[in-house]
Amino acid sequence: MITYDQLRHSPEIRTYIQKADESLRALGFTEHSFAHVTRVSETAAYILSELGYGEHEIELAKIAGYLHDIGNLVNRVEHSQSGAVMAFRLLDHMDMPPEDIATVVTAIGNHDEGTGVPVNGVAAALILADKSDVRRSRVRNEDFATFDIHDRVNYSVEMSRLTLDKERRTVTLTLDIDTSVASVMSYFEIFLGRMVMCRKAADMLGLQFKLNINGQMLI
Repeated sequence: MITYDQLRHSPEIRTYIQKADESLRALGFTEHSFAHVTRVSETAAYILSELGYGEHEIELAKIAGYLHDIGNLVNRVEHSQSGAVMAFRLLDHMDMPPEDIATVVTAIGNHDEGTGVPVNGVAAALILADKSDVRRSRVRNEDFATFDIHDRVNYSVEMSRLTLDKERRTVTLTLDIDTSVASVMSYFEIFLGRMVMCRKAADMLGLQFKLNINGQMLI
């Protein structure tokens, strides 16, 4: 089986991730490079591990997490679909079994809001892991005076943590937000679609999605 560690050390794949992130940097987007994809991989693995999924599916979730934003190399628009096609080509070339390719490609093709649907456990874990990665360190604009709402909201997040409670069957995104930078309402203004997607992903996993901002449970 192709492993997560193999992908992380593939010069070919690392180049595509780096170049995809360079395109997003040019467009003014937040960081989508190795820090983001590594965090998404590890969080997706944590979710499935806590739920008792097998090591094989956990490994596939890590692979999907690492490759999920590679489609930004083509274009930001519909990057989940182009990324899924790229992942298919790369993993097929590496002789990954078709069933495993299908799981990874499905997860990648369904991870973005608007078109994505948590059709299986790996896809649901990827959605929760990706949409919960909101943090100050992802903002690359160094001129606060020129921050747009996305910069302000991401920069306002001083701490973000996704935790799963198996007994209560909940998955909670906890955020500490500096409201002098961006209001809680601003967070919902740009991330409501993502939170709805997280709720659907949690439902698929038999969980209830909760959102805690500054100590207040809002969802």
